[in-house]
Formats: sequence, C-alpha cells, structure tokens
Amino acid sequence: MKKVAILVADNLLAKPDEPLAGDPACDIEKREYREELDKLVSAFAQVGVLLEPVPWRQAASKAAEYEAMLPLLCWDYFQGNHAVFMEEMDKVSKVGNNCKLFNPVELLRWNGKKDYLEELERLGAPSIRTVSLPKVTEESVAKAMEELKADKVVIKPKVGGSSWRQVLYSKDEPFPSEDELPPEDALVQPFLPSVVVEGEYSFLYFGGEFSHGLVKRPKKGDYRVQGLFGGTEETYDPTDAELQDAQAVLDTLTIKPLYARVDLLRGTDGGLKLIELEMVEPYLYLPLAPGEGKDNRGAQLLAKSVCRLLQNNEHVSVQ
Repeated sequence: MKKVAILVADNLLAKPDEPLAGDPACDIEKREYREELDKLVSAFAQVGVLLEPVPWRQAASKAAEYEAMLPLLCWDYFQGNHAVFMEEMDKVSKVGNNCKLFNPVELLRWNGKKDYLEELERLGAPSIRTVSLPKVTEESVAKAMEELKADKVVIKPKVGGSSWRQVLYSKDEPFPSEDELPPEDALVQPFLPSVVVEGEYSFLYFGGEFSHGLVKRPKKGDYRVQGLFGGTEETYDPTDAELQDAQAVLDTLTIKPLYARVDLLRGTDGGLKLIELEMVEPYLYLPLAPGEGKDNRGAQLLAKSVCRLLQNNEHVSVQ
C-alpha cells in the first residue's frame, strides 16, 4: 500500500478522543482538523493509499518513509514560523524521487508571501487592487490609500492567515496601534462592502477540477468571515460566470497546483475579484462538499488526483 503523509501543526496533534481545551481559537482548529483528516484518511484508503499525519517540523527526517507529502494542515506556518517552514519544505523537495511534495516547493514559496497578488493583477487575473508595504506606518498607509483611491482599506501581513494581525482602517479613524498591525511587511487592499452584504466565496479545486464551493459570511457588525470571529459558511453552487472568474485566476499560473482554494469577493462591476489564492495549507471545507465519510466528493477528488500524480511519477504539472 502506498503511504502519503499529511503535514500537521504540532498543536493539532491531539488524540482523536482527547477533549477540546476550552480555548475558542484552538478548539475550532482542532475540530476542523479532525473533520478534515477523517474524511481524507477514508478517501485515500478507498484508492489504496495510507494517509498518515506527520508534524511538519519532522517532515524531512521522515520523508524517506513516504511517497508524497501534503502540507495541508500546517496551519501555524506563519506567526513567525515561515522561514523555518520553508527550510523544512526545501529539505523535503531535495530528498529526490523517493518522496514528492504537493504542492511543490516552488509554488509554496511563491504563494506563501502575498506579493503574488500584485503579480496576478499584472497578469490580468480579476483581482482586488493591492499595494505592498515594506513597513506599516501611518504615512505609508495614507500613500497606499491615495494610490488605491480608497477611504477604507484592509491592512494584512504578507505572510499570515485567519485574519491574524489584520486590521480594517478608515481614513478619519485613529491609526491602529503597533500591536494590532502586521509586524513586518504588509499589503493594503480596498475594503469591499460586498463582504458584509453578500459574503466571501471560496471555490475548491483538486487536480485542476472544480470540487465544491461555499460562501462565508461575517457576523453582524464585523467583516471577518472566519468562525473564530463568529463567521458562518454554507454550501454555494457557483454560476458559470463565477466559475469563469475563478478559472481566469488559475489560468495565469504556469504551474498547475494539486490543490487550490480561490477566495473571491464581489467587485463594484458585478464580477468576482480575487482576494487570496490559497495553495499552501488552505482549509478545504470538506464538510460542505457533497457526500459523507469516504464518499466525500472533495476528499475523493484529492485522493484520486494524488494517485494519478504518483502513478505518472510527476512532481508538478506544467500548463
């Protein structure tokens, strides 16, 4: 039986029956981890693959034991861990043909810092305009807002997730404190009111094929869609036009990812605009894909895509 490792953050590696800790952020992550892992293990078993969780910090030392590694559950790769994470992924990628890394290290490195948003915008992807800042100051944000012609913006770290150190800032408000803002380089995007009115869309792709979609909505009075902040999500069936907007983003890539989550907001022109393209460790929202347990469509599609790459002895697929 083939063996594939799914790389995991240390704080998620509790026993399946271990009670939750009572910390809302930690408990939400652990619940999502257990749901995702259960569906993936069952689906991979259906195609003759043993999927095992491995701490990502041990990936290189254990790579020889597996035919492939998926960094899908490395949900702490930011928060000061990015450099160490990339060093570990580089080591895995140099093991050779004995162990393949999906997504490949080149894609992880490119996607791990949100500079890619400006590049995708230049390549013609339907995107929310983005300005990069080497350091967040009141003056640099004011200049970015002038460039964007926006009086209300979202300031977020270039390496981050789950709204960590992210702030919503309006022109006439007091400037946020240093401990609220991104600690290092950042990016600024115009705030789109559609996130409150309509929500944020996520479309999941495995092996280049659309799997499932969802819409995430913030709680009243907030703009953040994550469950930690009271956000909710539900299944969403995108229209052909909406799928074309998402595909237009993926079509700009020179490397075809094994997995990708395209996050979009409705723009003022009525089309969907890329807010982020997640190809490092996206939560896959498998509970919102059709099918339960081993019959979950998203998990099955990912498992079959991994098998196809292993059978074809591929590291990456180039478009």
